[in-house]
Amino acid sequence: MMRLHFCTLVAASLTLTACGMDQGDPDQNGPDPALPEQNETLLPPMHIATPAGWGDARPAVPEGFTVQPIATGLKIPRQTLVLPNGDILVAEGSGGNRPTVRPKDLVADFIKSLGKSDVKGGDRITLLRDEDGDGLPDLRKVFIGNLNAPYGLAYYDGNLYVADQDALLRFPYEDGQTQITAKGEALTPLPSKINHHWTKSLTISPDGSTLYVGIGSNSNVGERGMAVEEDRARIWAVDRETGAHRTYASGIRNPTALAMNPASGDVWAVANERDELGARLVPDYLTSVREGAFYGWPYSYWGDHVDPRVRPQKPEKVAEAIAPDYSLGSHKAPLGLSFTTGKGFGGSFANGAFVGEHGSWNRQDLAGYKVVYIPFRNGHPAGDPVDFVSGFLDGDGHARGRPVGVTFDSVNGALLVADDLSNTLWRIAPANGMPQSDAEDGSEAEG
Repeated sequence: MMRLHFCTLVAASLTLTACGMDQGDPDQNGPDPALPEQNETLLPPMHIATPAGWGDARPAVPEGFTVQPIATGLKIPRQTLVLPNGDILVAEGSGGNRPTVRPKDLVADFIKSLGKSDVKGGDRITLLRDEDGDGLPDLRKVFIGNLNAPYGLAYYDGNLYVADQDALLRFPYEDGQTQITAKGEALTPLPSKINHHWTKSLTISPDGSTLYVGIGSNSNVGERGMAVEEDRARIWAVDRETGAHRTYASGIRNPTALAMNPASGDVWAVANERDELGARLVPDYLTSVREGAFYGWPYSYWGDHVDPRVRPQKPEKVAEAIAPDYSLGSHKAPLGLSFTTGKGFGGSFANGAFVGEHGSWNRQDLAGYKVVYIPFRNGHPAGDPVDFVSGFLDGDGHARGRPVGVTFDSVNGALLVADDLSNTLWRIAPANGMPQSDAEDGSEAEG
């Protein structure tokens, strides 16, 4: 009977889907997105792009840029880090444990599974080294093995920091080292009960004193009870020397990528917002992270917009909630964030942020599945998102790949994009070398 019920739900959900492509959400881009009425249904709109492979195709990039795969056959690449000597590290893994509490969770999990790679996560970090300067690795080696779903990466002053799904680890590193065999020191445990959102994003303050760790919620909107949400949906500030941690900001449902804004020196995040209120609710976002701020989850979204599904309601928390800085549109599933440094790529890409949009399941038209560039001025977003890496969807609505982490590689003059569906690392670079910005300082560029 359960199997029949599940099959009926799946059939009903597939009936609700459409094979539409992303039409864009221009009225949901920026600081003041349009927020339609809530539309909770028995089954939410669900559609995901099933894998097709790249074949001879490649992602589309702006005129004047080239794109090439610099590593294939990876095992679920998530985030990347460029070391001071130009070596590239790739975190590979897949974690989480999501017990179902509602029949529609079974349907949603099935739909999501259709859009994933069948490769098992590597639980490792791979090193790539370009020894002759042609942009292609001459050395590829497992740098650290036997990890537990590694995701966030950071480096400072002879130490590499890795955010596994259950602990923040520290490894001593010497310049040019090609393998670390020593067991990592656990700087601090990370919340790992259930791990509905398992990814632990990571960045480090410019002075190296503080590591920031993004920790996602254990549910959509608290349907498992708030007891399992202790220390979830927040960003920790961790003392790099002692491992002591404190809550830096809270109410951020799933902060999937963190980065330091070079113009302002503060931490920014991209976040995946809640599902099942409609195809165009709730917008995912890019935001500066204010110390001590509360961003609403689960009681409200985009400031004081109350989520009626949460029990008990807490009006005092809604009154406390602040709105994010910049909407990316609903259900884009941003998983990567990286700022340009120096003069960036010059011209229209001199000063801004790249965001990897993995693509979501909770809408009928396929949204995300690309890397966008958001221009900044004076430390803040200053324009509409621009498609920078696209073509992850083919003309039939199948997915050639899905972008995750993005890294602006100022050492080698490129953008790195991890693709966890085709298990590829892409390198995008100016065709004729790094262009020069018209501005003396990238922080003054128009973008």
